[in-house]
Amino acid sequence: MPERTALKDESVLKDGHLQKKTYYARLFRRFVLLTMVCSLVPLLLVGWGINIHYTRFAKTRMINSLQIQLANHRKIVELFLLERTSRLNLIAQTHSLEYLSDMSNLNSVFKVLNWGDASFADLGVIGADGRHRAYIGPYNLMDKNYADTFWFKKVMENSIFISDMFTGFRKIPHFIVAVIRQERGATWILRATINPEVFRSLVEDVQVGKSGEVLLLNRQGIYQTSPRFSGKIMERAPFSVGEVHDGVEIQMLKSRGDDGKAPSVRQIAAQTWLKEPRWLLMIKQDYSEALGDVNHANYVTLIFLHLSALIILAVTVLVTRHMIAVIKKRDDQMDQLNNQLIQASKLASIGELSAGVAHEINNPLAIILTERQILLDMAGQTRAMDDDFREQFDASMKQINMQIQRCKRITHNLLRFSRRTQSVIEEVDLNEFIKEVVELMEREAETSGIKFRTDLDQNLPEIPTDPSQLQQVFLNLITNAIDAHDGKPYGSIHITTAGDERKQGVRIIVADTGSGIRPENLENIFDPFFTTKAVGKGTGLGLSICYSIMQRLGGAVTVTSEPGVGTEFTLFLPLQPPHKLEESIIKKEGSSSD
Repeated sequence: MPERTALKDESVLKDGHLQKKTYYARLFRRFVLLTMVCSLVPLLLVGWGINIHYTRFAKTRMINSLQIQLANHRKIVELFLLERTSRLNLIAQTHSLEYLSDMSNLNSVFKVLNWGDASFADLGVIGADGRHRAYIGPYNLMDKNYADTFWFKKVMENSIFISDMFTGFRKIPHFIVAVIRQERGATWILRATINPEVFRSLVEDVQVGKSGEVLLLNRQGIYQTSPRFSGKIMERAPFSVGEVHDGVEIQMLKSRGDDGKAPSVRQIAAQTWLKEPRWLLMIKQDYSEALGDVNHANYVTLIFLHLSALIILAVTVLVTRHMIAVIKKRDDQMDQLNNQLIQASKLASIGELSAGVAHEINNPLAIILTERQILLDMAGQTRAMDDDFREQFDASMKQINMQIQRCKRITHNLLRFSRRTQSVIEEVDLNEFIKEVVELMEREAETSGIKFRTDLDQNLPEIPTDPSQLQQVFLNLITNAIDAHDGKPYGSIHITTAGDERKQGVRIIVADTGSGIRPENLENIFDPFFTTKAVGKGTGLGLSICYSIMQRLGGAVTVTSEPGVGTEFTLFLPLQPPHKLEESIIKKEGSSSD
């Protein structure tokens, strides 16, 4: 029979082990599946978000780059034209017609104007009749009459004029700058042709990537410079220039190859109008090249997503294995806690037994006290008694009385601590109550070299509160204070009581000279299961329970601490209990007979 029972127990253990193994395997698969779903979906959302973000970022950066380039280039072109116009106007305003009509003088002025950059191709002085008074340049234009030309009429109206590109008498594309001068009733014009090569280098030589180009067009959409890839100077552009506007505008264009058969290419164009002359400055670039950063970002995002998925899979498996191992460990610990719970139940039974023993001890103490009184009465009736014997007898009776009272206090405290009752509100003398708690904990404190000091306000009124719950608060605080001296050869616990008239209550301060609490832990000490004690030294519930009890009693608890110096807990109890507690007040009609 014993062998069969042993075999049966072994079989049950094997079946239980197999069931646990199956349970943990199923739990592992569920954790992996759930973690993959909960991680991959956010990852994809983040990946798409990054993709969209960097697409917008690249577009914005590319557009900003084009706008900045265009604005800077516009300043360069405008500054070039303004500076040349100012030079020409300065010459016209500071030199007379007679002086400039001399060919040698005009040649000297022409050299001065071209000093450093040769930006002027020729220079001529023209009278009000449209004929040259003098001319310096590579063309034979002295016999030409400009009275009917468009630029002559414009300069006569505006005083200063910069023309569009035109061919004129020389039959090649060029543009001129002309200024007018009134001198002694006579009107004459100083006219100069801007060197086309110098001006075109400002625009045509600028490159924006492999497919980008910079263009200048007039209001009619005629090229004022030669495009880089298609079209020629003074040809009409294949797109509309639109209305004159301020600032920079961005447009999307479609262009075809030179033969017109190639597929259209999408281009992005940034354009702005010059102030004078009203030319459209444009930067064009293929959309695919401009958004190369976006394509790169998308490619990197895809790689990131795939690598992240693989990493998540590997980490999920490793973390899940670790979690299952932790769960197994916790299950084992739970089994151990169940065993400890059984032991705690035994201790609770012992506590009830000790309460019964305390009751039983009170009966012999009462008998001893009665017999002592009888002896005292008999000694008082006996006259023939030796003085030394009577003195020794009285001393013995006093000692018996002291020990009886001491035993009575011990059993009384033991009964109060061990009894389990519902919340009962009583009128409590805090000072006497604290003395009882100190007496109960004094022996434990002395074994650790800790002394109690009390500073009790004798004018404190009795307050209605729950003595059993309040005792638990004091016991927890004093126990923590004793534990805080761990590693110190000695220390002290100082308990102070004082009234608080402003808040209509009583303050109790429990201060110790222990190791103190670090600042980063002060905010968490009232949280359940938070503890700084070593494993097995505490559950982290003591201060949490104290906090809850004080809240229930209508009071509060605060703490201040300095590491290495000590900790101070301040309790506040109101003179009147909360309304919820008042409804359940059970007033004692008589003192306890324990």
